[in-house]
Amino acid sequence: MKILYFDCSSGISGNMTLGALTEIIGDENYLINELKKLNVDGYKIEISKKVKNGITGTYVDVILEHEHHHDHGEHEHEHHHHHEHRNLNDINKIIDESSLDERVKDLAKKIFIRVAKAESKVHNKPLEEVHFHEVGAIDSIVDIVGTAILINKINPDKVISSIVNDGYGFIECAHGKMAVPVPATSEIFVSAGVKFRQVDIDTELVTPTGAAIIAELSDEFKVMPGMKVEKIGWGAGYKDIEIPNVLKVYLGEIEEKEDGIYVMETNIDDCSGEILGYTSDILFDAGALDVFFTPIFMKKNRPAYRLTVACKKEDMEKLQNIIFRETTTIGIRYRFEERKVLKREEFEIDTKYGMLKVKKVVNNGEEYLYPEFESMKELAKKKNIPLKELYKLEELK
Repeated sequence: MKILYFDCSSGISGNMTLGALTEIIGDENYLINELKKLNVDGYKIEISKKVKNGITGTYVDVILEHEHHHDHGEHEHEHHHHHEHRNLNDINKIIDESSLDERVKDLAKKIFIRVAKAESKVHNKPLEEVHFHEVGAIDSIVDIVGTAILINKINPDKVISSIVNDGYGFIECAHGKMAVPVPATSEIFVSAGVKFRQVDIDTELVTPTGAAIIAELSDEFKVMPGMKVEKIGWGAGYKDIEIPNVLKVYLGEIEEKEDGIYVMETNIDDCSGEILGYTSDILFDAGALDVFFTPIFMKKNRPAYRLTVACKKEDMEKLQNIIFRETTTIGIRYRFEERKVLKREEFEIDTKYGMLKVKKVVNNGEEYLYPEFESMKELAKKKNIPLKELYKLEELK
């Protein structure tokens, strides 16, 4: 399983992400050439190496070409951003009309909508009215679309992130001084359930663009799992602070367990047999691999049942909710178990009594045929033959 692990201990920004992922791809021209498909001009990209507290990383600088020739007049700010006030529809139009890969377009739009939703909440404006340079600025477009381009190229099975660190204090921005994490970043984190914290660095470490990128890419925020690392990308930020201002991204493999399942158990002594039987049916319908009851004796010698459910990890929460909703239990134990499953194939065989559904399994080169019970039952009824006779059929031997 191919994993990208983002170490955001020094925060994350769009250009840090581009730097780290460019190192992982190992080809600076790939990003620059793919971005040409956007048909947006007014910028150029410079990719260089920067040393941050002794660590060398790749620095991706998006240089806006009109930035160099405005005078520092009173209206500089309005003038500077005049033609950058795009809204979400303008951005989506630029992305849709490009010749980029569909998966790149899709990912870029998902990241943009996270920024737009946060800004719309912070400024209390409907989504379509959010005209703000954060999303409209060319560098945001390049950062977000560039990230989507590189992620699509690397094509990981899963992205995992560390807990995201941001600093504290205040920073200057278009609206005056803002507390760190800035409002848009906080909103993006909260709406996506990102795990983040403040660390003892007196500045912003996470930009809204960086927040939206990691919120979209990762759904797990934890220490790095055991993985065989193949490559590390170091993306340099533009700040010089007490800690190295770099984003470290690992590309590696996690060995998947051969075939593991989760087993959940709960002991129930105050629930009727009808309810338990009904619960079993619902659990099977919801994707449980196996459901069974074991008679047990609990405290005060009460006869009771242990409910055992085997399932895949992704179904566990859904099945637990069913157990809590349908039965009287107030606690469920679970554990991971490995299992070996024989290769199986389902097909029909022609017998002298008619067609019969069977399962063929293979072990150590030997084949076994097992009839499907429902199919046997149907045939036995239809032909009025004892079920046990059907099990003696030549074709099953």
